[in-house]
Formats: sequence, structure tokens, C-alpha cells
Amino acid sequence: MNELLNWQIGAGVAIASLALGYLLGSIPFGLLLTRMAGLGDIRSIGSGNIGATNVLRTGNKKLAAATLLLDALKATAAALAGYYIAGPEAGLLAGFGAFLGHLFPVWLGFKGGKGVATYIGMLLGVAPVWVLVFAVVWLTVAFISKYSSLSALVATLVIPVALWIVGSEKVALVMAIMTAVSWWRHETNIKRLLAGTEGKIGQKG
Repeated sequence: MNELLNWQIGAGVAIASLALGYLLGSIPFGLLLTRMAGLGDIRSIGSGNIGATNVLRTGNKKLAAATLLLDALKATAAALAGYYIAGPEAGLLAGFGAFLGHLFPVWLGFKGGKGVATYIGMLLGVAPVWVLVFAVVWLTVAFISKYSSLSALVATLVIPVALWIVGSEKVALVMAIMTAVSWWRHETNIKRLLAGTEGKIGQKG
């Protein structure tokens, strides 16, 4: 608890870190890549989101993989930039800003993705070993349930709890807030999961 209360970052640096992260995170790679590939506006198909899952609905797996990678790395880049410019607390805030930028990009009327890729990218930037934990949880739940959305929901829930247990309180706090926002963004998926109508991995139609 002492670590959680001992934030030493100044207000100006905190705001600058959030702004830097937000600008990086708001780059809509899914939209840009699909347009460059001549596939039109990704927001007009599927869920209307700009993330990799919706890009996959175009049938272009390579484009979806590229979107996933770039959406993750923009959060990693933000977190690392904040860290090297002003320290670990700035890195946390910059990574969080990137997460918010992806979900609510100013260029697209604040309508972005659901944030799973940027969540992973944030982890990679501030606590890279935990990406492996996220992956193990995601793969385990996916293998058992065959639900991608449930896998992400469980993995994002496990991460902040585990981080708190091992004493990384500041990282746990930020990741917990990101988890809450991500769950909110997955509201429709949660409703479909409860109703038994959520699409399973590999399911067509």
C-alpha cells in the first residue's frame, strides 16, 4: 500500500505523459491499413470497431495480424517513451494514455477499438514478463471455452490481481482501471456470453 500512495510524478509531467500516449494510441492502424489495402472503411462492417478482430472479418489474416501488432506496439512505444523521458510513473501514464487513445480516438469521433491489443502492448512496455501470463491465461480459457472474448475478459481480470499480489501496486492499479474500461467496452460480448449467443473461435456465420 505504501508504494500505491507514493506517486512522485508532477502534474505537468503526468499530463504530458497522458497526452503523448493518447496521441500515439489514437493512430487508427486498422482503419489505415484496410484503406491502404483497398478494402474500404473497416467501420462499415462487422462490429464497426477498428481493431484486429474486425479487420479479420475482411478475410485478410495478414492485415489483421499487422493491425494487432501495431495496436499493441503503439502502447508499448508510449510506455517506453514515457519511462525513458521521465521515469516509470510517466511510462505507466503514457501507456494508459495510449490505451485510452485507441478506445476513444479524437480523429474518429472517439469511437475506436476494445483495447485488448493495446492492453497487451502496455504490459509489454511496463511489465513484459506478464505478457506471458496473459498469453497462458488467454490460451487456456480459449482452449476450454472456445470463446475469444471470454479469454480476453478472464486474462485482463487475472493480470491486475496477480500484479497486486506480487507487490507491483502502481502497475496493478493502472491495469485494474484498464481492465474495468475494457470490460465496459466488451459489454455486448458479455451479454452474448450470458445469453449463449457469442460466436466461438473458428465459427463461421
